[in-house]
Amino acid sequence: MAYVKDFGAVGDGVADDTVAIQHAVDMGEGIVEFGRGNYRITRTIQVDLAQHSRTSIHGSNGVAKVIMAGSGPAFFFQGTHAKTADPGGFRPEEWEHERMPMVSGIEITGDHPEADGIRIEGVMQPTLRGVLIHQVQTAVHLTSRNRNVIIDHCHFYNNTGVGIHFDGVNLHQTNITGNHISYNRLGGIRIENSEIRNLQITGNDIEYNNNRAHQVPDADSIPTAEIYIHVGEESVREVTIASNTIQATYSPNGANIHLIGTGGGIDHKVGMMAITGNLIGSQETNVHLESVRGVTLTGNYIYSGHHRNLWVQDSRNIVVGSNVIGHNPDYRKNELATGVRFENSKNCILQGTLIQDSQAGMHTVPEAVPIQREGLVEIIGCQGMTFSGVQILEGEPYCLYVENCDDTILNGCTILDQRSPKQSLASIRWKGTGAGNLINGCRIGKGTQTDIESDVELLHPHLIGD
Repeated sequence: MAYVKDFGAVGDGVADDTVAIQHAVDMGEGIVEFGRGNYRITRTIQVDLAQHSRTSIHGSNGVAKVIMAGSGPAFFFQGTHAKTADPGGFRPEEWEHERMPMVSGIEITGDHPEADGIRIEGVMQPTLRGVLIHQVQTAVHLTSRNRNVIIDHCHFYNNTGVGIHFDGVNLHQTNITGNHISYNRLGGIRIENSEIRNLQITGNDIEYNNNRAHQVPDADSIPTAEIYIHVGEESVREVTIASNTIQATYSPNGANIHLIGTGGGIDHKVGMMAITGNLIGSQETNVHLESVRGVTLTGNYIYSGHHRNLWVQDSRNIVVGSNVIGHNPDYRKNELATGVRFENSKNCILQGTLIQDSQAGMHTVPEAVPIQREGLVEIIGCQGMTFSGVQILEGEPYCLYVENCDDTILNGCTILDQRSPKQSLASIRWKGTGAGNLINGCRIGKGTQTDIESDVELLHPHLIGD
């Protein structure tokens, strides 16, 4: 064990302890121990695992603080792993010298506008536990090739960049569990241009990751999210987002969860994903899916999406089941939900979900820009949509709006306006062309004008445009 003070570190927050700490890493015996104190550094502490062998940073259970007073990361862990996580993909020297570097029980804070927290590159089994990183740009930056990452029980708070940034990384097997990730201006967990498999995001509090607390001029409209995935030319699959609190404050172009794939056709680059058991609320859009394939959204409470609760574009094989989509009653009955929209999507199922807007039909958030919507649930240019056991209540101007869709089936749904006086013109507005559409066994209430308003003749009592 190498105690940094034995190598000349002062820990008074004034002296430059960079050389002493780097000496402790270079000459130590594996564990670099920081006792209580404030350790000021002015350049990155390099942890070259191939050179230094197995190395971990320990902050004496949280009593030590590292102040990064220079640009770049406070700690840079670099390994040489270049293959897969298959046992045959590891060279003996990786197991002997590089496996599982750990950072635990330490605080890292920034005292430079370009300071970062921890960078990890080419490392197998990096583990962060009980780490506080704040007032830097990016708290944790994963790049290049890594494997088997564990981040748990950490606090990534009030940073000008990203909480956890997957940036041009090839990474399999990542667990992000039990963390507080909040007030990071460019996102809580952000994945860009990366090849990711087996990512679990569970049991975290991920909140308020936008510009509102930072007030950077002209930066409100930069797209951000609590969980933001934009793959570029790479792909992200095999993801679980479960049992998290994912909420925010309104920001233009913001979302709680925003998934953006590429490729088009059947080769969407984001998918094989389960989003379940989360509390998701208070953003312009709660869940925004663009060009994704194979996502289940189940068992969530989704509320107060000032533009949309769920917005699905150019996607396929999306299953939305057993959610409650509504507003926050603590903010009185005025705050809008404000509904679900599918555009140009195929083979999607919405089942067992309650979608209910507010009673008064107006926003309580003054900065949220009101939208002109066609209905509480909108299906535009879609094919193979099935709604089963869904309740769509208090829509305006319609509860359900369908336009130019084929093979849309409504079965056992309740679609009506329970307000007094009613505000829906009709429960269903069916517009444009389409074939193979069926309404069966549904409770469809009458609005102020009618129950179903359709451009096409009802060839069967509830068969539309066949």
